[in-house]
Amino acid sequence: MRFVDAAERLAVLPSPLPSGRADLMPVFTDGRLRPRLDPTATARPAAVLALIVPGPAGEALVVLTERRSYDGHHSGEVSFPGGKAEPDDVDSAATALREAAEEVGLDPITAGVRVVGRLDEVFIPISDFRIVPIVAVAERSPALRPNPAEVARILTPPVAAFLPDAAVEIVERTIRDWPLRYGGYRIEGLHVWGATARILGQLGAILGGEPQV
Repeated sequence: MRFVDAAERLAVLPSPLPSGRADLMPVFTDGRLRPRLDPTATARPAAVLALIVPGPAGEALVVLTERRSYDGHHSGEVSFPGGKAEPDDVDSAATALREAAEEVGLDPITAGVRVVGRLDEVFIPISDFRIVPIVAVAERSPALRPNPAEVARILTPPVAAFLPDAAVEIVERTIRDWPLRYGGYRIEGLHVWGATARILGQLGAILGGEPQV
């Protein structure tokens, strides 16, 4: 997908937002109902930045990170730049942009970043975060650098990899004694799953839908 086409489709987000792909949602493989993904009363607010940037050939790319390996939740996983809200953040967009500056060195002014809206909130049970995905478009390709304390590398796959007809890889594994099946995307040798995949799926549904007028 060309960047100019993606930017045009994201100029006005549809209302209501389309749902992402159902096969990206986790299900129990032992006959139980789907895991509960509603936020708990203790869920902490957070935000991530789904930033669309122009590639060298004019294609639309999205900025993702591979987290460094550590002893804790989400070690080595693929995610959007983002993190928990801080008291000085005026809103979720401020949280997402601040975290992107910290994690990948994003300078929103130099890159001409424009926030266009937000996607559906996503709850992460294992770390008890409720995440607001902020969608933004950069007029110019940003000069990014990974923060070695948090990011192993920066990934910029094409948004075409997340459109509704994109391939989804199904995985079965046990997490904290939960036998689960879920879908994800294969990007640069990494399996992108969970909240990140579901956000990418909704973003792809918007980009693959009819342009807004």
